Amino acid sequence: MLQFLDAYRQKIDQELRKAIELLGEPSRLRDACTYACLNGGKRLRPILVLLVAEALPMRRDVLGAALSVEYFHVASLIADDLPCMDNDDVRRGKPSLHRVFEESVAILASYTLIAAGYGGIYEMARMLKEREPSKAAQIDARAILCLEAVTRCAGLRGATHGQFLDLFEAHANYDSIREVIEKKTATLFEISFLLGWLFGGGSEERLDEVRRCAHHLGVAFQIADDLQDLLQDDKPANGANLARILGQEKAGMLFREEFSGFVSSLKALGLWTPPFQEICKALEADGSRVLQTPR
Repeated sequence: MLQFLDAYRQKIDQELRKAIELLGEPSRLRDACTYACLNGGKRLRPILVLLVAEALPMRRDVLGAALSVEYFHVASLIADDLPCMDNDDVRRGKPSLHRVFEESVAILASYTLIAAGYGGIYEMARMLKEREPSKAAQIDARAILCLEAVTRCAGLRGATHGQFLDLFEAHANYDSIREVIEKKTATLFEISFLLGWLFGGGSEERLDEVRRCAHHLGVAFQIADDLQDLLQDDKPANGANLARILGQEKAGMLFREEFSGFVSSLKALGLWTPPFQEICKALEADGSRVLQTPR
């Protein structure tokens, strides 16, 4: 996917290797964190942090914030895979963390990475203040906004509740599945955009627009994935899937609507840069390919 992003992925992977070593002394738990973080993955969410900041006039280096987003993302994947959750034995083509390191270690690794994600926000603010001491108060204020966003998006108003709904609520209608997608998937994209925007120097007055932009992407991204699952006969017919409820044609219409909203939001926010244009081309092509495949 998107070969031009390989340089970003390599940069993030290199920094992750170094950062994980600083989480604590060598141990089986730290090994578990390394395995979970470095077993592949597109790194789309941390890359979005970098791309948003690069698109802004200040062009700040926000790699630390990008790592925080990846820590939060990986922690959520570890939890999702557990036997008491989605009970997945494979993640990114390799055995899930709990299959290699046992369930108890996997849970502790998830806790560790969540803590590291919050710590990374503090470190990002500290580094920016060292580079720009005259803006220390503003940077602190923005770090608080980032902490609020992550706390909200990860908690009962965000991903945690989304996973609860995915596990225990009947997914018989559009509204219930849409809520799962908004809370479980779109919130991580929201964190990516907000951290990139706030630490990158974007206007605080436009945060609602940034949130909407991220949610358009999150919903479009999930619908494309749901459509792909719909076409694969070996996929189990359970869990929240909008394409299964709406049907291929209506799901396709919703995908195009959300995709259009994402593009319009990027342009309005001044984020319509070549990297984002390429991401949009790839997302649109992927959605169109799935929609043109007869079921």
